[in-house]
Amino acid sequence: MDTKTDIMNLIGYGLAKFDIAFANEFGFMSKAAFARFIVQIGLAATEKAVSNRMDSFDPYFDNGRRGWYQRNQREHIKLYIDSLFGNENVHNFANIVKMYIKDDNPDIALQTDIVSPTQKTRFKQLQETGKEAEFYFMNNYNQVPIFKNGIIEDARLWGDGYDFQLQCNGLYLLAEVKGLRSNIGSIRMTQNEYKKAIEYQKDYILVVVSNLQKKPKLNYVVNPTQKLSFTYRETNSVQVNYYSNNINW
Repeated sequence: MDTKTDIMNLIGYGLAKFDIAFANEFGFMSKAAFARFIVQIGLAATEKAVSNRMDSFDPYFDNGRRGWYQRNQREHIKLYIDSLFGNENVHNFANIVKMYIKDDNPDIALQTDIVSPTQKTRFKQLQETGKEAEFYFMNNYNQVPIFKNGIIEDARLWGDGYDFQLQCNGLYLLAEVKGLRSNIGSIRMTQNEYKKAIEYQKDYILVVVSNLQKKPKLNYVVNPTQKLSFTYRETNSVQVNYYSNNINW
C-alpha cells in the first residue's frame, strides 16, 4: 500500500475531470500554482510529475486534452476511482483529497469540510490491493479463457473461501482473486481458502491480478494447492469483543 501514490492518482483524476476548478478548491488560480504546492508538500518530485499524472487520466475525460493514452494507460485506475468517488462533485472530491493530504502532512493548513465515515471507508478500500484486483477481475474476467462468456456471481460477502462463482458451460467454477502491485510477489491463502481449494480441486481457480500499479495482467491457476507450493505459517491473533450488561429490551 502506497498512500502517496493513491493520493497522486486522485489528484491526477481530479485535474483531468474537473480541470482548473479542482485547483481552485485548494485556493489556486492556476494548475501550475497548484502543482508547485504539491511539490512543496512532498507528494511529487517535480511540477512536471503532477502534470504527467493529469495527462495519464486525460484520455478518459471529455476535456479537450488527449493526454498520454499511448504512453501510460490508467483506465483501470480511473474506473476504480469512478466506482468509489465517481458521483462526487468537485468540492466534495477535493475535500476528500485534502483530508488525506492532511493525514500524510499534518502540519499543512488546508480548510476541509467534515468527511463522512463512508468516504473514509472508500478511501481505505482504494488503498487495498485485493479490492482493486477484485474490481478489475469483475470487469475483465472474460479475458480469462476458462471464464469466457461465463455468468459471474459475487460471493465475497459469504466468506466461504472464494470471491466469485462463475457458471461456464454447465460447470460452476470458484474464483479466488489476489492482487499484486508489480509482476513479482507471493500469494497468501487463508486456511478457509486453502481448504476450499482442496475440496473443489479443478473447479477452484486462483486468479492473480499482477502489475496493478501500471498495466494489470490476469493470471490464473487451476487447482492451486496441487500446482503451487505453499508454506504453512501459523499466526496468533487476539479477537477483542465488548459486551453490555443484561438489559430488558
